[in-house]
Amino acid sequence: MATRLVQINMKAHDDSALGRFWAEALGWGIDSEGPGVTNLEPVGFTYPHPSAVCIDLIARPEPKTAKNRVHLDLATTSAAHQAELVARLRELGATLADVGQGDVPWTVMADPEGNEFCVLEPRPVYEGTGPIAAVVVDCSDPRAMARFWDEAIDWKLHEVTDEGATMRSAQGVGPYLEFVRTPDTKSGWNRVHLDISPYRGDDPAVEEARLRALGATDPGIDQSAISWSILADPEGNEFCLLSPR
Repeated sequence: MATRLVQINMKAHDDSALGRFWAEALGWGIDSEGPGVTNLEPVGFTYPHPSAVCIDLIARPEPKTAKNRVHLDLATTSAAHQAELVARLRELGATLADVGQGDVPWTVMADPEGNEFCVLEPRPVYEGTGPIAAVVVDCSDPRAMARFWDEAIDWKLHEVTDEGATMRSAQGVGPYLEFVRTPDTKSGWNRVHLDISPYRGDDPAVEEARLRALGATDPGIDQSAISWSILADPEGNEFCLLSPR
């Protein structure tokens, strides 16, 4: 048995407005499965598929108080494309952000609700990923995170060092999942987290038990009103185990 990364979940004060920003930023379609929920995926996409990691924006009132532990890196194809994308995103409402990055070739930005993301300089490794080059998770021990997530999902582990680890779907399509060593620590509930799902026909209870045996833990919140499971990875980052897809 295995799971797959199907989407990221992003909390928002105004899910509709933030959804419009990200739909424009990525060139994706926008939908809603109900009040307070905005769903984004590529136009013509058949969910779920490894060619894209979709985005669900969920309305929540809590303020953003710290740098997100999970963020998106956007791909570009040339220096001109990078500059054009940065300019277009600023017109849509994004701002330049300083997270202590110093002099780097990528551009750090924040969306209209302050969620950090990066517009990368052209990198051959990200050719063909689509608009999202990578979903990036800050961590203190990339090797430990790689061990857990390599077993948790059926993506292929590409590289592991003390400074970072990289995974991608076994089919070699879509964005990368990257774990990057950072000095800051987790503070409070993550406003952006990963959503994973078993394959159709698999037993979610069995899959949850398997994840717990790998090191997933209970984040200690009331889950009586939801039909999915919320767990935490070895560094305490919350993630959701959805129903089989």
